[in-house]
Amino acid sequence: MLCQRGQVIAEETWKRKRETSRNGRRGRRALLGAAFALGLAAITPLQAQAAPMESATYGNLPNEGLYPEQTSCSGSYYQPNVPGGATKTAVHAGHTITLRYFYNPGCGSFARIENAPEGCAAHSNRPSDTGTAWVLETVDPGINYAYTKVINNLDGRLSKAVLFCDNQRLAETAWY
Repeated sequence: MLCQRGQVIAEETWKRKRETSRNGRRGRRALLGAAFALGLAAITPLQAQAAPMESATYGNLPNEGLYPEQTSCSGSYYQPNVPGGATKTAVHAGHTITLRYFYNPGCGSFARIENAPEGCAAHSNRPSDTGTAWVLETVDPGINYAYTKVINNLDGRLSKAVLFCDNQRLAETAWY
C-alpha cells in the first residue's frame, strides 16, 4: 500500500510538473507572439491618418473619393509627359520637397509630395462647371509624405498637382 501511495504521489508530482511546463511554454509562446506583433508594428510603415479636405464639388465623378490603391487602376499610375514636367521641387524649412503628378487614362490622377515636413499638403484640382473641384492631404506627424485621393481628369477634363506648405503655394505642375 505504501508503494502504491508513493507511486500515486510520484505520478501526481509528474503531472503537475508537466502542466507547469506546458503553461510555461504557453506563456513564453504568448510573450513571443506579442513581441513579434510589436516588432512587426514597429517596422510597418505608418499610414497616412489625416482626413483629406475637399471642395464641395469634389467627389461627383467616378473614382473621386478613392485613394489610388483603391481604384481598379491600382499599381498602374505613371508620371505623364506634362508640359514643364510631372515632377517639381521646392525648398521649405530646410527640406527639398518633391511634388509628383501621377495619371492613369482609365481612372484619373493624384498628387504626391515627398520629404515634406508637417504643415505641407499635396493638392489636386480640376476646373468644374461651378469653379474648381479640389482635394488635398496633409503630412501627418511621424511621416514625410502625403498623397491625395484621385481626381477625375478624364473625358477632356484637366487637372494639376500643387504643393502647399504653411498656406503658401510652393510648386505646381501644368494642367494635364
